[in-house]
Amino acid sequence: MATSTSRRRRILVVDDEPRMIHFIRLNLEHDGFEVYEATSGLKTLDQFRDQLPDLILLDVMMPDIDGFETLRLIREISNVPVIMLTAKGEEEDRVRGLELGADDYITKPFSPRELVSRVRAVLRRTEMPSSLTHEIIEVDDRLKIDFDRREVWVENQLVKLRPTEYRLLYHLIQNAGWVVPHEQLLAKVWGYEYRDETHYLRLYINYLRKKLELDPSNPEYILTERGIGYRFIDFRRDQGTNNIDQ
Repeated sequence: MATSTSRRRRILVVDDEPRMIHFIRLNLEHDGFEVYEATSGLKTLDQFRDQLPDLILLDVMMPDIDGFETLRLIREISNVPVIMLTAKGEEEDRVRGLELGADDYITKPFSPRELVSRVRAVLRRTEMPSSLTHEIIEVDDRLKIDFDRREVWVENQLVKLRPTEYRLLYHLIQNAGWVVPHEQLLAKVWGYEYRDETHYLRLYINYLRKKLELDPSNPEYILTERGIGYRFIDFRRDQGTNNIDQ
């Protein structure tokens, strides 16, 4: 059956080292991706507008504007998935990239297998789990969610969520009232290979709380079960059996 995934996914590779671009291109094309390239931050923005890639591999250290500033400019206009490439491997660089809106990072040097695995994992996150019925989830008078349309309303205002935020919220609400362990959320939302990367989960839980909670420092929807995982409030208890499809 033909689907939107039948076409080759477009990957924009951004690095100022020709050998690195060549290495990445060979491995991604071997795995069936369509690859475009840019060697600077400014060229990245031009290529992004021209090619409309499905994902961007973005080096941190570049001429003119660095990867962080390039990412900031991209996030002003698009939620396209971005994986940062860094030679430093410093935690502050990784955290900075994630806080600016990167979806993942890869530390140089990396293997072809790691590269393709990370790219496929991030692309999977852009796809919402399928739902058999169209349903608007009414958590309470403040918060309403339509997962089919990827729309979230807080106090009747439409709130923009990135694909990973949608997936995380989906799995929390799917298990509303139950504690979902860290490892399970990481495997479901990011992929099995991310099950030990708890800093991703903490960061995106904070993103969701800032967008959904009346007081993010004192959350009412997404609760922390220390050392175990997270739990979305059991809003259905007083609403009958209005469930998301499992």
